[in-house]
Amino acid sequence: MSGIEGLVKVSELRKRIVFTLIMLAVYRIGVHIPVPGVDAAALQKVFATMKGTIFSWFNLFSGGALERFSIFALGVAPYISSSIIFQLLTVVWPYLAELQKEGDQGRKKITQYTRYGTVLLALVQGYGISTVLESLHVGIAFRVMTMITLCTGTIFLMWVGEQISERGIGNGISLLIYSGIAAGIPNGIGSTLSLYRTGEMSFFKILMIVGVILATFFVIIFFERGARRIPVQYAKRIVGRKVYGGQNSHLPLKVNTSGVIPPIFASSLIMFPATFAAFFPSEIVKNISAQLQPGALLYEILFVGLIVFFAYFYTAVTFKTDDVAENLKKYGGFIPGIRPGQPTAQYIDYVLARITLGGAVYISSICVLPTLFTQTMKVPFYFGGTSVLILVGVALDTTAQIETFLLSRNYEGFMKHTRLKGRAAYS
Repeated sequence: MSGIEGLVKVSELRKRIVFTLIMLAVYRIGVHIPVPGVDAAALQKVFATMKGTIFSWFNLFSGGALERFSIFALGVAPYISSSIIFQLLTVVWPYLAELQKEGDQGRKKITQYTRYGTVLLALVQGYGISTVLESLHVGIAFRVMTMITLCTGTIFLMWVGEQISERGIGNGISLLIYSGIAAGIPNGIGSTLSLYRTGEMSFFKILMIVGVILATFFVIIFFERGARRIPVQYAKRIVGRKVYGGQNSHLPLKVNTSGVIPPIFASSLIMFPATFAAFFPSEIVKNISAQLQPGALLYEILFVGLIVFFAYFYTAVTFKTDDVAENLKKYGGFIPGIRPGQPTAQYIDYVLARITLGGAVYISSICVLPTLFTQTMKVPFYFGGTSVLILVGVALDTTAQIETFLLSRNYEGFMKHTRLKGRAAYS
């Protein structure tokens, strides 16, 4: 019986993985479908003048969809921006704060509002892009068609991401971003080999680039697995003739509790002024836009500041120290030397604040240093720490979800098997 249950569980996991791959394949096919009525040759000339700017970064995260001006040119950026706005509003707007406390029903309402915000932002960004391409196509009809097409593409990707999260494996939105970044890896390898064949890049330089990439991957994996373990003891309780509790455990606090969210949110916010600055021909606006490009001092300072902010903000939103302290007290757990209740919550908050600072410094270093390295060494492809962090972080999270899925199913099967044995012995 257990063997049949195991096969069913493996089959269910296989279906989830296949569904995820099919949805990602649909996304990659859509990247190559252009917006109707766009001159591809003229479009290539326009984007050739934007290389090395914020548009190159945006094009990387869209999996090349922006460069091709496909129906998915906006990607999931409007959805991410809308999520940022509503998560920030939950802190300052009492109505949303109350909704968040209502559980699943409240979160569903906030998700609905996030979708409405996504549609609005997609329309605004679609109009902005159509304005940039006005030199290719003049007329209100082209602008309206572009707005509707790009907005529809973003809504479809939002639906795909939600379907992956519900019926597949992993976080759908993160996997879409992951696949877009991963799609550019073969082109980077090809351009590097091409430069090596022509003699423009030495073998030693390629080895150095590979060494830095591998070192970056190692550092990310090391820190993502790192955690501070707070010792927890459980008091003994006597219920009837049985003794419960008395064991020692620990409360793990990850070094990077917020995951890949801070750099994604920070990049999305920086993209706003840089994108809108491109729509105005003013000299002042052009100077501001130049300072908001990767590698510029203002960009890096603002980027690091936003990463630190979102690291603390997202950790505070997702990890409720009061709830953790209350649960420990409820089940008879306590931290040695710390009184249960509010003192425990304050102690956990103190430790978490110090760990989050280290995590924020680690994320900032990973996101900034590789970019500076690629500019110094003139690497022929975009090697940004943000993209590498997303690649490794999403891969680790997805793998962990697969392991959790298998363990939970095995645990359920084990408990069912134990109950059946108990009933048989009793009868």
